[in-house]
Amino acid sequence: MSYVGPDSHPPRPPRRFSGGPLTVTLAALVPTCLAGWLIYEATSGPGGSEPPRTLPASSQSAQGSSSTEPSPSTSEKDSKGDKGDGKEGGDPSTSEPAKPSKTSGRPAASGPLKGKVVVIDPGHNPGNAKHTAEINRLVDIGTNRKECDTTGTSTNNGYTEAQFTLDVSHRLRTLLEKQGATVKFTQDADRPWGPCVNERARIGNEADADAVVSVHADGSAAGNRGFHVILPAAVNAGSADTTKIVAPSRDLGERIAGKFVSATGSAPSNYIGDGTGLDVRKDLGGLNLSTVPKVFIECGNMRDAKDEALLTSGAWRQKAAQGISDGIVSFLRG
Repeated sequence: MSYVGPDSHPPRPPRRFSGGPLTVTLAALVPTCLAGWLIYEATSGPGGSEPPRTLPASSQSAQGSSSTEPSPSTSEKDSKGDKGDGKEGGDPSTSEPAKPSKTSGRPAASGPLKGKVVVIDPGHNPGNAKHTAEINRLVDIGTNRKECDTTGTSTNNGYTEAQFTLDVSHRLRTLLEKQGATVKFTQDADRPWGPCVNERARIGNEADADAVVSVHADGSAAGNRGFHVILPAAVNAGSADTTKIVAPSRDLGERIAGKFVSATGSAPSNYIGDGTGLDVRKDLGGLNLSTVPKVFIECGNMRDAKDEALLTSGAWRQKAAQGISDGIVSFLRG
């Protein structure tokens, strides 16, 4: 985000079924079987059905590798972490990134999440860097006024946070739609810049979303590693009132954190959250102005070489999407 501060076996795209009655029958059965399996995985753990409430800081992170030399551009950060001064460029993964599509929710398939609405908020529009005047204007976040948005950060080799968040979000949407959820995006690189943080919150509110997840990657100092999930603090000031969403948002965040460890093998942050993988904040408009359960996830630190190897791996990004999806499914299934 930046509000704090290739793999040789890429995931295969879903097959399209066509043909006679037998093929149609199989096409109907596969999503149902897959949905059942994902629900089982999302709701089960070493000790039972409840997800872990505290995550061990000693968890080991998986490793990956990256390649390509991107072309230059500037990005920046917004608060706790270092400012991003990397170069924007192509996706260094050898696996093909997920294809973008319209931001509106598509008809949901049959599945255990039928009737549920999930809003995915890919952090930072790729066009923000070309619209600095627009994104630097101040908007109301309840507790005070803050910049509309930022450009996000990037790896030292130029893979941008905006590229990362869209790719993970596309993968996440596919997984959730297979579960029957209606999925909406706040942006899909389908507008020149933005939306601002207050509009991102409004999109989730107006959708009456059952869950909202904002996808990010951090831009902290080298040596700082791991993911963390940001939860809304109790805020009641101006246009912000998180009273009703603090508890369900924590539940959502804890489930995502636990499933993220299981799916990716990555450890919780070693620099935020005291090893829990959780951070509570009251300075983020996207959380302050939300009236529905919402969390942010910083999937790793783009400025650390070891985390960069993960974030630039298509196979790892698929695992990240799976972990987030599993957490959302667990939350929505109860």
